[in-house]
Amino acid sequence: MPSAATPSHSDLANAIRALAMDAVQKANSGHPGMPMGMADVATVLFERFLKFDPARPDWPDRDRFILSAGHGSMLLYALLHLTGYADMTLDEIKNFRQLGARTAGHPEYGHAAGIETTTGPLGQGIANAVGFALGERLMNARFGDALVDHYTYVIAGDGCLMEGISHEAISLAGHLKLNKLIVLFDDNGISIDGPTSLSVSDDQLARFKASGWAVAAVDGHDPEAVAKAIAAAKRSDRPSLIACKTVIGFGAPKKAGTSGVHGSPLGPDEIAGAREKLGWPHAPFEIPAAILAAWRAIGTKGAAASAAWDKVLAGLNAAEQKEWQRRLAGVLPAELDTAIAAYKAKLIADKPKWATRKSSQMALEAINPVLPEAIGGSADLTGSNNTKTAGLEPVKPGTFGGRYIYYGVREHGMAAAMNGLALHGGVIPYGGTFLVFSDYCRPSIRLSALMRQRVIYVMTHDSIGLGEDGPTHQPVEQVAALRAIPHLLVFRPGDAVESLEAWEVALKQKDRPSLLCLTRQDLPAQRVTERADNPVARGAYELHAAEGPAKVTLLASGSEVAIAAAARDLLQAKGIGARVVSVPCMELFDEQDAAYRKQVLGPGQEQGGLRIAIEAGIRQGWDKYLGDNGIFIGMSDFGASGPYEQLYKHFGITAEAAAEAALKAL
Repeated sequence: MPSAATPSHSDLANAIRALAMDAVQKANSGHPGMPMGMADVATVLFERFLKFDPARPDWPDRDRFILSAGHGSMLLYALLHLTGYADMTLDEIKNFRQLGARTAGHPEYGHAAGIETTTGPLGQGIANAVGFALGERLMNARFGDALVDHYTYVIAGDGCLMEGISHEAISLAGHLKLNKLIVLFDDNGISIDGPTSLSVSDDQLARFKASGWAVAAVDGHDPEAVAKAIAAAKRSDRPSLIACKTVIGFGAPKKAGTSGVHGSPLGPDEIAGAREKLGWPHAPFEIPAAILAAWRAIGTKGAAASAAWDKVLAGLNAAEQKEWQRRLAGVLPAELDTAIAAYKAKLIADKPKWATRKSSQMALEAINPVLPEAIGGSADLTGSNNTKTAGLEPVKPGTFGGRYIYYGVREHGMAAAMNGLALHGGVIPYGGTFLVFSDYCRPSIRLSALMRQRVIYVMTHDSIGLGEDGPTHQPVEQVAALRAIPHLLVFRPGDAVESLEAWEVALKQKDRPSLLCLTRQDLPAQRVTERADNPVARGAYELHAAEGPAKVTLLASGSEVAIAAAARDLLQAKGIGARVVSVPCMELFDEQDAAYRKQVLGPGQEQGGLRIAIEAGIRQGWDKYLGDNGIFIGMSDFGASGPYEQLYKHFGITAEAAAEAALKAL
């Protein structure tokens, strides 16, 4: 029986188990096994090690706790409720998995305080954690130990470690010596299908050790052994894995240790048996006052450290305080607008003929000196993505004063780490790869959008325009697929000015990610006169007006804007009024009011006009602008290998083809 006077470790852990099994049973849905199995480990972590303050969940120097095994969400929700997070009430626990509750089936960032990241897709949490740990080290290098000195703790399961992204993540963390990253592995040997021996026989300790981690194995139900291992991990000069051998569904008399407790409610009889076995005679959702008081006392321990931290911040000089607060608030420096305006004027005067990947790099050359929180990188394509600018020193193992990360051939790990960097706060991450490899990191891009994070993806070689590398490297369907992700801004700028403006818009999005699709081939300047506004911010705009009444509207993005401009000239030479509309960002254009959209799109065939869209990708997404009788000029199959000029002719994506199609339709 639990002691009313001095609750034991088991009393505290059993409170987690009881809430987990009761909530899952009431919802008739969920995963009780992992919370019951890892309750001992989580209790040790929260009681003895985790630095946090429920009264101040956004305290910048808190330790980060990430539940990578997000299916076990009731572990996190129980901990948040027990330690006193105000918005994780008992009613929220009772409404587990119900519409409108904070207690979603998997932890969702923004639903409740104390949820550091959205987890559920296995492996994402541990990969996010690499970004969290890296963010801590980057901010520490800038602001020092007094302001930034915290750990990132992760609970991960077998599924997280089976997922391929885990290999990328742990390799990068080991290489960089992120010693304040500690992973607690729920080593229970069970997955949904049954014993993990059905599908995997990896030696996880050997794998992590080979990637440069410190490793240990403990009995996950021995609190002293767990505490000793965590204490040792905190002293390590490397990231640490602690394999905690646990029994999934610990306490369930018949289902413990089986897949039957993984993803299904225990059922009334099994819950009754578990209550008896655990010595927990209390009614569903009832936590004895003494046990709840003990948990709440654990939750108040961080208040003193939080208050002491405030004094440190107050003791800084005014300039340092201002810079810290600006970066944590995600506010851009005032100097940025000035730098962008000056550089835009130069571009309009110089009219450079650059590939937009080069235009992007030159934009960053203007931006990075006045935006110290920008942290760049590339997945082993620095020279191709053009993401490194003058003065950006690399982040090196154990040395974090630089602002450029060599992510290696780890596109997915890079994207997930950038999510962690953005969530940590104080930095704005951007990273590059080829656009075709957006498929390799799409799950993390989707989570950037789901969590509404300011992460910027730089994706070059954006069409058949990359030429000789051939169809495996030529994106055809990727732009359309990315445009399908809610809250993601997909930019395809048509020249150097639009590239700069796309960067400006992307940086000013505090609550959504952006992805820049950039060319390998050079493009002529299209924007050659000054404008007071940033038309890219409206998603689409008239770039070249018709001479005389407009009969044809040519819509295009990226490299095809130049083709549309040439087609306009051909049509005008035949006395047919034609205008060019640049569409660098469909998502922003769709947000404009109906009157603006109508004005920009111009008359369709039903009004006596004609709309033609030109893009070196598939048609999907353009019909909403073309109407029933509009014409699309682009790709309907994969690409081919050859010089890009020949490829555009081969696939009929030319000014001549566009003009001919217009003449035929008219």
